[in-house]
Amino acid sequence: MSTDTARLEAFSDGVFAIAITLLILEIKVPTAGGGVLTTQLLRQWPSYFSFVASFAFIGIMWINHHRLFTHIRRCDDLLLIFNLLLLLGITFVPFPTAVLAAHLGGPDQRTAAVLFQATYLLISLLFNLLWRYAASSRRRLLSPDTDASSVRRITRQYSFGPLLYLICLALVRVNVLASLLVNFSLACFFAIPAGRNRAVK
Repeated sequence: MSTDTARLEAFSDGVFAIAITLLILEIKVPTAGGGVLTTQLLRQWPSYFSFVASFAFIGIMWINHHRLFTHIRRCDDLLLIFNLLLLLGITFVPFPTAVLAAHLGGPDQRTAAVLFQATYLLISLLFNLLWRYAASSRRRLLSPDTDASSVRRITRQYSFGPLLYLICLALVRVNVLASLLVNFSLACFFAIPAGRNRAVK
């Protein structure tokens, strides 16, 4: 049975808000008597990295989710399930980011980077699944105002995600820092509206 997307969007926004707010809990307050405060604060740089990276990535995912639902005006049971799977991936993001921050530069940094990149590969697949299901013409879940060219642009932009995140995952074996830089570049790419990427073929 189809319904409008108001409750789905409200629930999703709540999940995004909670996930992004809880990130600050990874940063611990230095204890009194535990040493020089400045030293304790500087020692926590991996936690700062984890917080900023997770905040930025989850924020960009929220922006993309919001953009998709300016076009998706109806939903059915399967779309609800796909949206829940996407939210599951998003709420998981702080964990691999914290693991990466804790092990970056150490002997286990490659394993941590694999977990990190695999998480984003999965999320990119789930974004594609959600959008392609909604955009399927026979389901009529999109707004009547959404033109075919907009659907093609969004589909084209999203289709690059899984392949590029798979490249990031493969790059981990060669150079962890390079794989993370490509991942960051992808986040910037997906922050740009699909209409701005018409030059991408």
